Amino acid sequence: MMAGVTDETAIDEALLPPALCVLGLGLIGGSLVRAATSRMPVLGWSPSEATRAGATADGYRVFDEVGDALTAAAESDALVVMAAPVTAFAELLDAINDVAPEVRLTDVAGVKESVAEQVVLRAPHTRYVGSHPMAGTQHSGWAAGTADLFAGAAWVTCLDEDTPTSDWATVAALALALGSRVVPVEATAHDQAVARISHLPHLLALALAQTGAAGGPLALSLAAGSFGDGTRVAATRPDLIRAMCESNRDALVTAVDDALGILGVARGSLASTGSLAKLTEAGHAGRVAFEQRGTDLRPTDLVGDDLVDELLAVGSAGGHVSGIVRAPTGLRVRAWFPLDD
Repeated sequence: MMAGVTDETAIDEALLPPALCVLGLGLIGGSLVRAATSRMPVLGWSPSEATRAGATADGYRVFDEVGDALTAAAESDALVVMAAPVTAFAELLDAINDVAPEVRLTDVAGVKESVAEQVVLRAPHTRYVGSHPMAGTQHSGWAAGTADLFAGAAWVTCLDEDTPTSDWATVAALALALGSRVVPVEATAHDQAVARISHLPHLLALALAQTGAAGGPLALSLAAGSFGDGTRVAATRPDLIRAMCESNRDALVTAVDDALGILGVARGSLASTGSLAKLTEAGHAGRVAFEQRGTDLRPTDLVGDDLVDELLAVGSAGGHVSGIVRAPTGLRVRAWFPLDD
């Protein structure tokens, strides 16, 4: 539905959660604490005593026990964010179900379908909306976090036919308030997409780093920009890469198969004819498409309280949401779609 009256980046402050409770204070969680503090009260918890001490020394309110953090979250009607590695989610969800079973809940993990399944099994009464900010570096820990990490990033927000739009709006408003553009998607679609543009690049970076190191001291002494750019994410902690990739195994296997097929064809062509024309031309076209993403979008206002299908259409088309306000007729969402042909 077109209306054309919403400011492109308008955010209704009433849609933001009254407070935020971040469980896990590494790169993403620590950045979230820093970024959100200017907008709302923020509570934090980490299983690491050193991390808690660092966050406390920097002036943030951090609890020693996860149960105490969740009690405070329930009392303040906070949105709870699971920002620990996905391997810790089962324990966190059990604690949430015991202490604050009906809280609003999201997470920032790089896989969404398996997390949603865990929520249904372990904390079924929470008001859960999965999310994933597409931001980060190869660094980890509290000290790696920055308040501007999410500025300009795509922030996935998951929906399905059972998701209340009001709960989605809380997570979306938070992401927008921190400077991100919101991409509404289904969990399965997210996992299939990130297998190709996030998880597979981690595997390729690891393979490239290993191949380069096998070339010995001379190869590494000559390594420059292309090797450094291609292996940057290989510097990520191995346990974090494993947690991310292994939890998205099925989608990642398909992406790996596709990449191996492309490399196999390239190898065969190079060995037989000496030509890499097909690989270089198709790869170059893929890079150009990446660089031109988002340049052909037009704004549309979606209005109402039952917007799941419309929002999913935005994400699947490569669009995003940039503003959200409460109007007399329901939510008014500023969405950006690709231009009509």
